[in-house]
Amino acid sequence: MLRLTREKSDILPLVAEAFRAFGYEGASFSQITKLTGVSKGSLYHVFPGGKEQMAAEILAGINGWFVKNLFEPLETGEPNAALAHMWTEIDRYFHAGGRICLVGAFALDATREHFRAAIHDYFNRWVEALSRCLVRAGAEPLAASAFAEHTVLTIQGGLILARAIHDEAVFSRALRRLSDSAEALLACQTPPH
Repeated sequence: MLRLTREKSDILPLVAEAFRAFGYEGASFSQITKLTGVSKGSLYHVFPGGKEQMAAEILAGINGWFVKNLFEPLETGEPNAALAHMWTEIDRYFHAGGRICLVGAFALDATREHFRAAIHDYFNRWVEALSRCLVRAGAEPLAASAFAEHTVLTIQGGLILARAIHDEAVFSRALRRLSDSAEALLACQTPPH
């Protein structure tokens, strides 16, 4: 039975799961209706801009979560605590490798041009925030930048591989290796006191 839920805060997470399941292009209104339990009319009432509005608001919500829980702590927090926090929050957000990165999925989708700025800003800020955090922790800027890029690349690849081979432990192992590598990077580059 279809609900007449009209609150965006109730609907957006459900629509996000539809996009995760079917992709932006593959998620038809009938599939979104079925997965969310929200009538087509209610969806159009809440999202008069259709799927594009839904996707834009979902991306904004994801970005907001990452700003609050990752980017700002990396940019302003004590560096070692911020790094430890990042590993924990990434594992939690992506359900230990069981949840795909919707921003990454949109980046691979044919519709990426519609959301180019949001996708670029998400990945760029993550790399920059992590790089600056590593520099504040004692890493050389070039090494920090390279490691930050490698980290985001490995997280995204780990999510894809974990899903492709149905083994979420792949993602957990990747995060542990990244954490160990960050510690080793900082140990090698932090001058002795």
